[in-house]
Parts: sequence; structure tokens; C-alpha cells
Amino acid sequence: MKAARAIVKTNARRSEILEYDEARKAYRVEVKAQPEKGKANKEVVKLFSKKFNCKAEIISGFTSKEKLIRIS
Repeated sequence: MKAARAIVKTNARRSEILEYDEARKAYRVEVKAQPEKGKANKEVVKLFSKKFNCKAEIISGFTSKEKLIRIS
């Protein structure tokens, strides 16, 4: 089990993981979804699952731009 930090920007043109920010030790992520009713969180989980080819889930930061994601 590993964990990754993500800084999420919502309402983007397309959903993607942009880069790893060495200074903040987090991935920069943009998602098309709006931050309401968990839509953006679901999209973040889907992106990380696809990128790392395994199960991902948010373990903290459900209502924040900064999230901690468990990758297993």
C-alpha cells in the first residue's frame, strides 16, 4: 500500500494528471467535474486507478483541493 498527495483543480477543460510537483511533493491534477456531490473526487480516483493500474481511494481531503490517495 502506498499513498500519494494530489492538488486538484476542478472545472478544467479535460481530466488529467499533469505533473509531479517536487516542491509540494504532490501530483497536480485537473478534472472536468465540478466539486459538488463527490463528482470531482470520483474523477480523481478514476484517474489514479488508471495511471497506476490498481485500486485507488481518497483517505483524506474529501472537501479540500489537497487530497491524500491510497494506492493498493
